[in-house]
Amino acid sequence: MSGTAVHEKGRVRSALGWVAIAAAVAAFVAIIATLSFGAPSPRGGLDPDSASEAGSLALAELLRDQGVEIVVARTRADAAGALDDGSTLVMADPFPLSDAAVDELIAPADRLVLLSSSSRLLRLLDIGENAAPPAADALEARCDVPEFAKVGTIRPDRFFLPAEGVIGCFTADGAAGVLVDGGGAGRVTLVEGSALLSNEHLAEDGNAALGLALLGQSDRIVWYVPSFADSDIEAQTPDTLAAMTPPWVTPAIVLLLLAGVVAGISRGQRFGPLVTETLPVTVRASETMHGRARLTAKAGDSAHAASALRDGALRRLAARLGLTARSTPEEIADAASDRLRIPRGSLHELLAGPLPPHDSDLVDTARRLAELEAAVDTAVHVERNTP
Repeated sequence: MSGTAVHEKGRVRSALGWVAIAAAVAAFVAIIATLSFGAPSPRGGLDPDSASEAGSLALAELLRDQGVEIVVARTRADAAGALDDGSTLVMADPFPLSDAAVDELIAPADRLVLLSSSSRLLRLLDIGENAAPPAADALEARCDVPEFAKVGTIRPDRFFLPAEGVIGCFTADGAAGVLVDGGGAGRVTLVEGSALLSNEHLAEDGNAALGLALLGQSDRIVWYVPSFADSDIEAQTPDTLAAMTPPWVTPAIVLLLLAGVVAGISRGQRFGPLVTETLPVTVRASETMHGRARLTAKAGDSAHAASALRDGALRRLAARLGLTARSTPEEIADAASDRLRIPRGSLHELLAGPLPPHDSDLVDTARRLAELEAAVDTAVHVERNTP
């Protein structure tokens, strides 16, 4: 491959790397943007100022058309300050508040309407417990609460088993969709209205009439909207790895990451096309032989040196005797014995026997191999020159 082609290939690879980095950054920005723009609205479910599907602005406007004054309170302090005699406190499930804060909030209210329910509210108010949905679909009031007489039918999402002394309305098989408790210091009404009283479903069945019946019994209502900003619950952050490590660990990690990025960029840059150069270096075979001999001598491995000497002698003897390179040491020994006219087997120990373990034996083996090669050379030379 030419230097120009290698250079072009490197440029393409570098460009692809930068494109991959740009794509990763763009994907990260897209994810952050999605999370930011997809964050929930601060005006959530059953908010009287919210026109979203889960809000309850439509119900609030119906109440205002009926002459009901609505005071929207977004903090507990505002709600407590707005309550007076004859006002109704309306709110969804105050999930951000502690039990003590809920008790303090509802204590001064003569009339309380809870537009969404939870197991905690049922426990705090002691007005009932959760129940399985009945087989019936659309339900009528079937209770002695006068304001529900003209509501018609509704389709509750959640049902309850009324506690002793608590009135259950819109009932079927003992399960009620609305609970009314008037036995305490004030009247408490509870319904799961997340779907019934929302903007999306208010026009269905008798939902609008139910909302007016629940909230239109007084001329003034204080509508408290729970939020995490008004929570009195202090979060307890569990111990994390970051909290237990020394302060210098994070800067050190950031520094290492920056160093890695810089090193990657610097290593990814090319300093020009590759230049192919020939290296006119010649190493003679004798130098290689002497080098290997010095390494063998330094290691003191007599057997390995003897094996190398024997292998070389076997290759040369096979060539001089007209044998193939695959001939066994025994076959070469027999052929050399026949050529030298000595008994067969006399050369087996030298060419196929055990290797010498000591340096003195190694010298003797080398001498005998040299003498054998010289004798075979002489015999072959004489045979060739004999007419």
